[in-house]
Amino acid sequence: MNESDYMRRAMELAKKGVGYVNPNPLVGAVVVKNGKIIGEGWHESYGGLHAERNALLNCKEHPENADLYVTLEPCCHHGKTPPCTEAILEAKIRRVVIGSRDPNALVSGKGVKTLREHGVAIEEDFLREECDALNSIFFQYITTGLPYAALKYAMTLDGKIATKTGESKWITGEKARAHVHTLRHQYRAIMVGIQTVLNDDPLLTCRMEHGRNPIRVVCDSHLRLPLDCQLIKTIDEAPVIVAHCSEDEKQQKELEVRGVQLLKTPCRHGRVDLRFLWKQLAEEGIDSILIEGGALLNGSVLEEKLAQKVMLYIAPKIFGGKEAKTPITGIGVALPSESLNFVLEKNEWIEKDLFLEYRVEGKQDVYWDC
Repeated sequence: MNESDYMRRAMELAKKGVGYVNPNPLVGAVVVKNGKIIGEGWHESYGGLHAERNALLNCKEHPENADLYVTLEPCCHHGKTPPCTEAILEAKIRRVVIGSRDPNALVSGKGVKTLREHGVAIEEDFLREECDALNSIFFQYITTGLPYAALKYAMTLDGKIATKTGESKWITGEKARAHVHTLRHQYRAIMVGIQTVLNDDPLLTCRMEHGRNPIRVVCDSHLRLPLDCQLIKTIDEAPVIVAHCSEDEKQQKELEVRGVQLLKTPCRHGRVDLRFLWKQLAEEGIDSILIEGGALLNGSVLEEKLAQKVMLYIAPKIFGGKEAKTPITGIGVALPSESLNFVLEKNEWIEKDLFLEYRVEGKQDVYWDC
């Protein structure tokens, strides 16, 4: 194995933390001595030990004079765990190879500075682009103070998400629907509009083995959420947040007594102010949102430039019908040049269905005031 192999192994380990560490970053670490890996670790859960400490604890022999490969700059501050720089110095590591730079103001450059001041050799930006790709969510959240958002929908070859009668079960096959649950596991929250709840009465939970349920968020401007819906019936399994701009105090109390958390926003164009809501959700520690809404919510999120990613499943079917629903509504753009542009990051066949994953090209203007 060479140095690139060691770092890529650290990346593989980092991915084991997907869904369990939010809002912390995914981090993996490998300890190498005399050309052999003697210890491995990753950040396994929020509040748990960081990757470097786990790797050092798992060493088969003493790590003195070993090299440490880590996907993100080691922390140097006391948080839920002690600084990783302390553990590195105590272990007498001679050299640290770092993939990504940590944009967190508590760490940024300070971890490297601490190690260098104590004589540890440092190599930065090693396979940085690949390491950075691990933490798109963390980087968005820590640098903007806003959640990372991804739209997800399934459609037919003619761009329909339901038939002319509103039926949508099922557009894709069973394996593609199972794949959706891996996405729900990755994101801290899942969001729908009230119409989706009224039409489908969904659970919005993660049904993959060892998966973590996302926090369920409903944009319900006028508090129409039925008190007997599945979301409320299963509130002990996963929290429910209802975003609204209603003055109906009676309905607010009815929902709160059932354990629903209410977030009130200003009323914008007669609906929940999504920009205001994004800030509220970030303050709740929600670093990422998977949006499984209908066409209206999808369109609103894109118009407000709140999405960083679009993920879609294309099924080999054609529904037709001018009344059949499409994935995006809203105002729309007047000219092709006004459209958001996207970069394809992943394409995958899931039996007969095609899964595509795009990121928004360039940086969006997310620094706004409500």
